[in-house]
Amino acid sequence: MSMKNIKIQSPGFYYIQVLFVLLSQIVFFPLSAVAIIKLPAIFGDHMVLQQQRMLPIWGTARAGESVTVNFKGKRATTTAGLDGKWRIDLPYLPVGTSPGTLTISGENTVTIKDVLVGDVWVCSGQSNMEFPLNSAHNAKDVVPAATDDQIRLFHIPNTTAISPREDIKAIWEVCLPEQVRKFSAVGYFFAKNLRPVIKRPIGLIESAYGGTPAQSWTDLSSLMDNPALQHYVGVFEKINADFPGGDSEFVEKLAAYELEAQRMREAAKTDTAYQAALSKWRQASDQARAAGLNIPPAPRAKEPHGLSVNKLTPTVLFNGMIAPIIPFAIKGVIWYQGETNARPTTTAAEYGTLFPAMITGWRKLWKQGDFPFLFVQLSNFASPIDNWPVLRESQLKALKLSNTAVTVTIDIGTGKNIHPPDKADVGFRLSLSARHIAYGENIVYCGPLYKSMKVEGNKFRVSFQSDSFGKGLIVGVTPWTDPGKTSVSVTDLVGFEVSGEDRNWVDAQAKIEGNTIVIYSPIVSHPVAVRYAWANNPSCNLYNSDGLPASPFRTDDWE
Repeated sequence: MSMKNIKIQSPGFYYIQVLFVLLSQIVFFPLSAVAIIKLPAIFGDHMVLQQQRMLPIWGTARAGESVTVNFKGKRATTTAGLDGKWRIDLPYLPVGTSPGTLTISGENTVTIKDVLVGDVWVCSGQSNMEFPLNSAHNAKDVVPAATDDQIRLFHIPNTTAISPREDIKAIWEVCLPEQVRKFSAVGYFFAKNLRPVIKRPIGLIESAYGGTPAQSWTDLSSLMDNPALQHYVGVFEKINADFPGGDSEFVEKLAAYELEAQRMREAAKTDTAYQAALSKWRQASDQARAAGLNIPPAPRAKEPHGLSVNKLTPTVLFNGMIAPIIPFAIKGVIWYQGETNARPTTTAAEYGTLFPAMITGWRKLWKQGDFPFLFVQLSNFASPIDNWPVLRESQLKALKLSNTAVTVTIDIGTGKNIHPPDKADVGFRLSLSARHIAYGENIVYCGPLYKSMKVEGNKFRVSFQSDSFGKGLIVGVTPWTDPGKTSVSVTDLVGFEVSGEDRNWVDAQAKIEGNTIVIYSPIVSHPVAVRYAWANNPSCNLYNSDGLPASPFRTDDWE
């Protein structure tokens, strides 16, 4: 909370301060004894409070100080503990579009203005969630029109920590073009599609960090409680031993590292060899961008010897970017991550254990029940080394948890770019999941999900979960096609393969019969397994009648 938002109630406070200073020269009176009420950054002007849920509000004050919270006729009082910490749970608030003022008072008063009551969603994951709106394929049209004072944005900076932090440096902002252009595109499109339906304010908390694995976002207890994840605990403990002073020592060493890194970056500005390499990279980047290809890695300037902790270290992003906002009341989470866990195959398969453990851990610590957790399945991308099909399959295992849903995006990647620029359809499809899971609408919210198969002679008949095919199955088309992407048939199903006992996969013919798919190959007389879209960058076109793509699947469990 900035000091401009703190109002001192006592008119004689200034003179008391002067008296304290004078007395301190004689009796060494500690000025630190004059405590003021403080709140973490998640509480600030323009914020959104979660409607129809108990509202935890917390902060610090003088030990034993009486603290009172007031908002829209709701009032509660508590006493700060011996450590100065306090927490008040305001009762349920009805939704309202008119802003209010939240006041927290004791020996001083903190005033938080322009506070809305609506739904708060956490937008987390790695770079495809971090991907800013101004990089979306339709940014030219969308950004100038992105004005909605009923959408509020809170962007958490990339932060690592070796133990859970209590605060972060961030502020709430009203959704305006200049503010939202660097905010999560997926988050914005999600809120933009929800707002006309739910007709209430939406607060978006972006907590995403590119190139990060799920274990970095998982709390230590959840890793320790699962035998299959103990190796991550070992990694953390080994690195944690480098900082016997705990997180405070880490912060000190990180500050020194960043200071030296800045000095070396300044030196690189006059390094002729580095500047020549940088110029060459810029030309190659422009060519790759024009061709729709991945941008090549930039040349790196000399850096100081790195710390043992980085964004890949287990727990450090949970500690630095999630823990500081717990237990802030939320409606749910949207999640887009998995690319970093797709290598190698063993890691991709392990995600089926790790990801549900992470979700369960967040819910346990938040203590707000099984709030909706909606996640994006990885899109198509021609990775030369990663095993994206297994990672996509592992993502689906989180559906065994209550109030979860998958958003399939196998059709909107470019194949060449790990960051597909079509984030509008990702956000729209996530909003469908929210409308069903979080808001109880009886709508079709995802594409066909595999249920079962049976062999009929030399053919397969595949069935899908009843709530996933809508009014029927169709040969569909992607809502947006990258100019450089290879076209897919609009008349015949593609993407199916069958195999016999020899495990030799061949392309198969497939046709829609009712709400099932019949698959066969004339060269496989005794088929035993079938796969659909089982590749990093598959060509596939099975949709339901609502225009949502089928998730990739397989009927075998072969490595």
